[in-house]
Amino acid sequence: MMLLLKNISKSFGGVKAVDKCTFEVEENTITSLIGPNGAGKTTVFNIISGLTKPDSGAIRLENKNITGMPAYKIAQSGISRTFQLTKVFRNLSVRDNMLIAKKTNDDEIKKILKSVYFEKSLDTIASELSYGQQRLLEIARALLMPHSLLMLDEPTAGVSPIVRQELRKILKNLRKDGKTILLIEHDMEFVMDISDTVIVLNEGRVLKEGRPKDIVKDKRVLEAYLGK
Repeated sequence: MMLLLKNISKSFGGVKAVDKCTFEVEENTITSLIGPNGAGKTTVFNIISGLTKPDSGAIRLENKNITGMPAYKIAQSGISRTFQLTKVFRNLSVRDNMLIAKKTNDDEIKKILKSVYFEKSLDTIASELSYGQQRLLEIARALLMPHSLLMLDEPTAGVSPIVRQELRKILKNLRKDGKTILLIEHDMEFVMDISDTVIVLNEGRVLKEGRPKDIVKDKRVLEAYLGK
């Protein structure tokens, strides 16, 4: 087991964003976290990565208790992530954006960039890249950072159909290489195609967990999405 959340809760003012949330992420799998808007997905991501402290509950990464640790220590423990809104340093070159994750040489940087189908020069300034290219650069930077768990927050949001297809191949290749991935995603076709496990959140709690083919048949999941 790569990651375990046990009874994680978090309130903001009088609003309970996450309510006794419990789930596991198995090693060498792609696990997708889905749910309607306001279900608590990004809050869960922020709690796991240390940007938000939980009110209660526990988180273990490879049997190490990381609950409430500062974000930089959680990153050092082996979690690398991207964000819902792409966060690249727009005034820096592709090379310098990558070097923020890890001091290394051009050959390693090019190898990682090639693995995500990114073909621009290392000297290209990030602001000159399309949104999809910036998204790929952010994923490449997360991959370059030493990690055991890769967390992606809505990787397909705002990208072209071509980049979406590239992302599909990238994630499947990463799993083939033994990576463990946890992602938030709204594109259900994408989720059902790449995921080993799908976890459905609703009102901060796990509504359903299982294989994609079981999730799509569940009436409670359909009701949560369609509001019936």
